[in-house]
Amino acid sequence: MASTIGDALNAFLQHARWLPKIYERKLKAEWETIVGKTIARYTRDVKLNNGTLSIATDVAVLKQELQFGKAQLMERINEHFGTQVVKEIIIR
Repeated sequence: MASTIGDALNAFLQHARWLPKIYERKLKAEWETIVGKTIARYTRDVKLNNGTLSIATDVAVLKQELQFGKAQLMERINEHFGTQVVKEIIIR
């Protein structure tokens, strides 16, 4: 069975359970690119744990907008990563 180095590395990271932490770090690092400057500026405590993305904001209008746009945000993040990283979003 032929396998690329990337496939082997991904299998190792998944088996070692490092992949979720790598996804969380990458999500935090690329948050502004994914959601845009305005949303990034007013969100904090972006955490990814077992497929659940937690986002905190003190701006009521933004909180409501994020609630309504959960599906689109989830789709955008998963598309950015090329795999299903986020399964659920919690806005606090």
